[in-house]
Parts: sequence; structure tokens; C-alpha cells
Amino acid sequence: MAEFRMPSLGSDMLEGTLVEWLVKPGDRVKRRDAVAVVETDKAAIEIEVYEEGIIETILAQPGQKIAVGAIMAVIRTEAGKKAETPEKATLKDASQLLAEGASVPAEDKEKKLPSIPEVEARRIKVSPYARRLAAERSVDLSTIAGTGPDGAIGATDVERTTATVITQPAEKAPPTPIEETPREASQKEAPPAAPAAERHAAKDYQTAMRRAIAAAMARSKREIPHYYLQMRLDMSSTLRWLESENLKRPIKNRILPVVPLIKGVSLALRDVPELNGYWIDDRHQISEAINLGFVIALRQGGLIAPAILNADEKCLDELMDAMRDLIVRTRSGGLRSSEMTDATVTVTNLGDLGVETVYGVIYPPQVALIGFGKTMEQPWAENGMLGVRPILMATLAADHRATDGHRGAQFLDALNRHLQEPSNL
Repeated sequence: MAEFRMPSLGSDMLEGTLVEWLVKPGDRVKRRDAVAVVETDKAAIEIEVYEEGIIETILAQPGQKIAVGAIMAVIRTEAGKKAETPEKATLKDASQLLAEGASVPAEDKEKKLPSIPEVEARRIKVSPYARRLAAERSVDLSTIAGTGPDGAIGATDVERTTATVITQPAEKAPPTPIEETPREASQKEAPPAAPAAERHAAKDYQTAMRRAIAAAMARSKREIPHYYLQMRLDMSSTLRWLESENLKRPIKNRILPVVPLIKGVSLALRDVPELNGYWIDDRHQISEAINLGFVIALRQGGLIAPAILNADEKCLDELMDAMRDLIVRTRSGGLRSSEMTDATVTVTNLGDLGVETVYGVIYPPQVALIGFGKTMEQPWAENGMLGVRPILMATLAADHRATDGHRGAQFLDALNRHLQEPSNL
């Protein structure tokens, strides 16, 4: 038997709320299968299983807040014993689950935790904000057709549904003491589409996310001895190549300028692998896989940095597709736990907002963060000649316990080298 526990989806995470199970007892699962949806302060995440076998027992209920490390389910592995019949199988009682970190109602402490109801045949994909909005407005999510990727329901879908309900006339209006003329009726203000409850829900969500980010960044500054390096990169070769390449493509298949930067970082990490990994248990652990956490701004406020897995193995087209897919799923609530937990280094790009230089804060337990600012035309001297070039400021924030300034400088030099040969990216 194997225990499926609430994973840590970030260094600042202490607990998560179980939204729904994607499996039921008796279902067979394999490694990397998504088995449940958990909501954290930052996003709703599909959590994956890392054992192969059959779901034996489900212990946690949707709606519960469950501590990191608490047992959520039991999996019968291939080497495990045959499961008992449902009538004889026993669940851990609520008090034991609570002792392991899960939050359960007080009235359930003296009785067995009920079994989880079967998952609906059609799983509803919904963003965290849309779920809160639907709850505030008492809207049944199963009645809404989502317009997001794979039919995901977003806040606009909920708002559209509630607006329709508000403006739909009753079958027979009761008589009123004073008749209104059509003109008077048309001049009346329509009910507001966004009630105060929606604003409060958005504010609460943003507050929780800011609190989570603050906790992670405070820990980072408290525990990690940061050092910072910066280098001006001549982007002439990369941008000329990119312009030529994009002219051959339809608009939907064109590559954004940030994609070569991502690929350049992943290749430079092959040259300087010490920056790709973690500091855990007072020890530097270098990762073989290069999984780039890419910072994405959420529409409702806040930031999240899911990972582009195995970025160094992807070509530019694959990286473009992966980045586009990650942004869509991040904003619609479709991330998987591996994309939240497996990032080995983080990249942030604020150039599109006009920022010239980024001095980042490392996300623990990672040991480095790479920042990119805006590409700007600047004077550039080379071989005794002065000209104007498109210049990008690249910065490195690194953990001095894992590397030193010499190694960090070698990384930036490698990044520059790769960007000067864009056809080899």
C-alpha cells in the first residue's frame, strides 16, 4: 500500500483546500496521472500521483482544508494485497486525519469519515476566481458552458450567466400601484452586473495571494544570501534572425522575442549547472532536468511561476507552444502539480512593461532567478566603432551558498554567447 499525501505546491504553502477528486475507489492510476484538484492561495492545481496502482480508499472530502503531508488517499500498488470488500474496508476516523494535519468539522471527530461521492462523468474545469464568484451568486457551475480552453469556465462566463438571470423578465409581473410608461421604464438604471460580493471575493483572493507571496519572499530574504550580477546584451543578431524567421510564418505561428531568451537561459544552465537546482537540508542539490519557472501575471492580481518542463530539450516552436499553453491554463485554473513543484530556476521578464532592469528575489528552495528588462536602443562601441544597438539588460540573482560571483558571471557570459548565435538555439 502507498499513502497519497497532500503535496507542497510551494515553499510558502501550509495547506490546501480539496476542490474535487478526479478518481474514485477502484480506479487504476499510473505515475503522473492527475487525481484531484486542490486550491491554494495562488491557484487551483491538478495534483498528480507518483505511484502506480489502484485507488484503495479515499480519506479526504471536497471542501476540506488539508495540511501539507496529510494523508488524502491510500493506493494499492501492484505488490500490495487484495483490497477488502467495501463493507469491511475501514476509513481512518476524522480525529486521526485531523492529527495528521487535515481540517475536519468538529461534529465529525467521533465518527468515521464518509466515503467520497463518485466523481461526475464530466469534470467541470473552472478557474478559482470563477468558482468563488459562482458561490457568491449561488450559480450551479454544471449549467454554465465555459468558453475557456477545453471548455474551462472563467469569471466572464459566470458574469454572463448571472447577467442573463438578472435581466430575464418574470413570467407574469405582479400589478404595481402606479403604471410606468415605457419611456420611464427604459430610463431606469439596470441592476449592476458586478455586485459588492464579487468585489469582496476578488479582494479576499488578492489578499490571500499577496500574503502567500509575502511569506515566500520574506523567507527568501531572511534565509538566502543573495548576490546580484547584470550584463548588457546586444540583441541585434537575435532580433534580425527572429524578424527574418517570422516573415516566413503566419501570424499565429510567429515566435515572441522572449522565447529565444528562455532557450538561451536553458542552454546556459547546461554550461553552468550549479544555478539549476535547490538548497535543501543545508545542502546544494543540482537538478539534471532543466525546468524553467516562468513568471505569469494573473488577471485578478498577483503572480505565479509554473514550470516549462525540460526547456533545454525543446526547440523554439515547442517553447512558444508550451509558454502559450501555460499562460492560458494558469489563467483558467488548469495547472498541474508538477508544473508548480518541479521548477528548478525562475525567469521573469518585465520588459513589456517598460522596466529596464530587474533585481529579482529567489524563490526558495531554488538557488537562482534570471530577470530581463526592456530592449532599448543604446550607444554601443565595438572594434573602435560607435553605433546604436538594441540592448537588453539581463540580471542574475543567485544564492551565495550554492555559487559565487565567478560562476554567476560565467552563466551570463554563456547566455550572451548563445544569443549571438540564434540559428543554433
